Amino acid sequence: MLLVPPHLTRRTGPDRRTAIRALILRALVPGIVLWLAIAGFGELLTGPLKGWNRSESDLNRSLQDIRDRTWDSITALWSEVGNTEIIIGVCALAVVVVWWRTRRWWFAAIPAIAITLQASIFVAAAAVIGRPRPDVPHLDPAPPTSSYPSGHVGASVAFYTSLAIMATTIQRTWLRRTVIAVCSVIPFLVAYARLYRGMHHLSDVVVGAINGLICAGLAAHCLVHRSRDTTEATTTRSTPA
Repeated sequence: MLLVPPHLTRRTGPDRRTAIRALILRALVPGIVLWLAIAGFGELLTGPLKGWNRSESDLNRSLQDIRDRTWDSITALWSEVGNTEIIIGVCALAVVVVWWRTRRWWFAAIPAIAITLQASIFVAAAAVIGRPRPDVPHLDPAPPTSSYPSGHVGASVAFYTSLAIMATTIQRTWLRRTVIAVCSVIPFLVAYARLYRGMHHLSDVVVGAINGLICAGLAAHCLVHRSRDTTEATTTRSTPA
């Protein structure tokens, strides 16, 4: 699995200087590149590819046609799972619990780094692109950001993918598989809810998911990466004279 770094179970963490450098070079800089790519594609969607709105609106209208009270209630819950306040609250709790259980702050910080990076890219891209939401009745209050990309989907993918990556270190097989399965399903529920409730175009959801997935991978790799100096020092000590 490419998102899981090879040194995820290491017991020693980086010092403050190394951590700051890693955050800049392995999270912030790639994050800027990711934002440029997302913003560039957004410019295409609101410019040369504006015709996609028509085909994507057909999907939103077909979902509108199957709405009923039961699914309205179910998708309202699923949509709320990806809400910023919910994600931040659950993330803070997860960081505290993992830090307490593992005593590895650099490991516990993975989901916090992921959702912070994702949110920064989402807000910046939404401010630049300003894509209108689908032309169907909206079942959720529309936040003061554009439709592109989906912040709910991006946040849920970033957070729950981070947890799934961290769960690969769980020793008990049944528990590891259960946690990974649950964390893998939740973002799909959020994505469907946002489409069903008329809050996003399909491309908004897909790009939001890509944003969250990449941010989770960057967060997992940036602080647990074994530095070159550490590797060389280890090799030197283990090589006989």
